[in-house]
Amino acid sequence: MTEQALESFAGIDPAYAGQQLNDKLGLEISEFGPERVVGSIPVEGNLQPYGLLHGGANAVVAEALGSMVCALNAGTDKATMGLELSCTHHRAVRSGRVTGVATPVHVGRGTVTAEIVLTDDQGRRSCTARLTCVVRERPPGM
Repeated sequence: MTEQALESFAGIDPAYAGQQLNDKLGLEISEFGPERVVGSIPVEGNLQPYGLLHGGANAVVAEALGSMVCALNAGTDKATMGLELSCTHHRAVRSGRVTGVATPVHVGRGTVTAEIVLTDDQGRRSCTARLTCVVRERPPGM
């Protein structure tokens, strides 16, 4: 899916399209569908002071990928907004890329919950996250 299509789907106002946190982290989406959204970021440039991948970067990736899979499952006439995000950081990552895979675990009328698993280049789980989004009617013009 093209970046323009992603922005259109997400309802991003063109005035804010160039100000997305996902872009600042270098998030690249490689798979995009209602059953699975996959994306990755480089570790370099997303470090905390000890030279490890920042836990907040894990949270941003989890929120981004989870939000996409939640929105895809809610439908085009609905808007989803993050309600709760939890992250468990299992291991430190010092280099390479971190890849996240978001899958839906609950799709309801009022909420959608996704599990997001982040792994390092060796396929070792570095973080497990769960995101719940509330589902609402899409506001007019969005």
